[in-house]
Amino acid sequence: MTSAFAPSEQSLVASPQDLPAVDVAIVGAGIVGLSLACALRNSGLAIALIEATPYRRENTKGQAYALHQVSRYFFEEIGVWDKLMPHVQPFEVVQLSDERFPLTVHFSPADLGTEALGYVGEHSAIAETLQSVLQSAGNVTFYCPWRVVTNEVHGDRAQLTLISGDPGEPKVAHLAARLVVAADGGKSPLRQQMGIEPKGWQYPQSCVVATLDVAHPQPVIAYERFWPTGPMGVLPLPRNRYRVVWTLPHPEAEAVAALDDRSFLATLQPYLDPQMAEITAVGDRFVFPAQFMQVNSYAADRFVVIGDAAHRCHPVGGQGLNLGLRDVWNLAQQILASPLEEIGDRRHLMHFHRQRWWQNVLTLAFTDFLNRLFSNTGWPLVAVRRCGLGLLCLLPPLKRLLLRFMAGLLLPLPGDREFPRGR
Repeated sequence: MTSAFAPSEQSLVASPQDLPAVDVAIVGAGIVGLSLACALRNSGLAIALIEATPYRRENTKGQAYALHQVSRYFFEEIGVWDKLMPHVQPFEVVQLSDERFPLTVHFSPADLGTEALGYVGEHSAIAETLQSVLQSAGNVTFYCPWRVVTNEVHGDRAQLTLISGDPGEPKVAHLAARLVVAADGGKSPLRQQMGIEPKGWQYPQSCVVATLDVAHPQPVIAYERFWPTGPMGVLPLPRNRYRVVWTLPHPEAEAVAALDDRSFLATLQPYLDPQMAEITAVGDRFVFPAQFMQVNSYAADRFVVIGDAAHRCHPVGGQGLNLGLRDVWNLAQQILASPLEEIGDRRHLMHFHRQRWWQNVLTLAFTDFLNRLFSNTGWPLVAVRRCGLGLLCLLPPLKRLLLRFMAGLLLPLPGDREFPRGR
């Protein structure tokens, strides 16, 4: 335990001990949890950020994320975008295509009225930047590695029991909070403890994630290509690298991920843009299953779930982290607008639930529709989707409407910010 945001893998708390009470306890220090702590860092509220994974291991995650414009606006709102910008890659073109069908839909910044369509950043770079912002936040205490084992509500406080240290000689501590926020991922142990059940399904697909280094400079373009096995996203990274998220049936995904680099690149090359020649694989590949998940309620007494703990969607369109950041923006605004004694009141938290639940359902349902429509070889559906691509090319207003929806600019957000309207 430390009195400021300076994580240590060595616990200094004896067993048992009551830790200083806080106003908000955030369980999970991934990007969503870190973002909420950043949003509240100048609030005067006492914040605890609790993470079970050792600090160094959490920062080695190999994911990369497409950040939509709404996510940029959120980071600007909380004063961290200038620090993030050097670590992300803007992209100004998105190409959407179906297999090798010659018709390609091109999206550009003019369609949104913005300087870029989006940005791509690696997990480690984003997380380390947010952690650096919190270094000077005197109201945020980081407990790592600590695991929450129970959460009980007593009157106007939630009481967390935490365990850290050697499993054979665990150190135990208690922490009281006005509000507990579960941001601890899709399998969220804390959500399970609170009896909030997820609803959804596993897709018969997994995603192979790989990083490529391209020998020759490439146009900074993001690709979304649909194949009968599932969509493939190709996202530009800094330093002339690309992140590939390749959706395949489970057995194929495992087999492809297990190939040596040379065989993997030979298998992948026909699916890439012909300009991307002389590629090499960088780092490890990993596989994760595609999932649709939504909890029935985001809120309970003194408790709320956000990010992957509340919802998960198919990776098509890169919506996952962006939905979590919208959760953070709504929740932070509500916390900051609430009287101190009402921060964890269920009536107020249900307002957050109503705001976010239906917005997330719309996006989850749309990504599910896209995956089902394009991961299909039936000719009636093939004809429908290719006619759809033709309409997007012929009707620019329709194309802009779709892009604004995918970028999160059609849905209401906190604050009075006026979003660009595009052409």
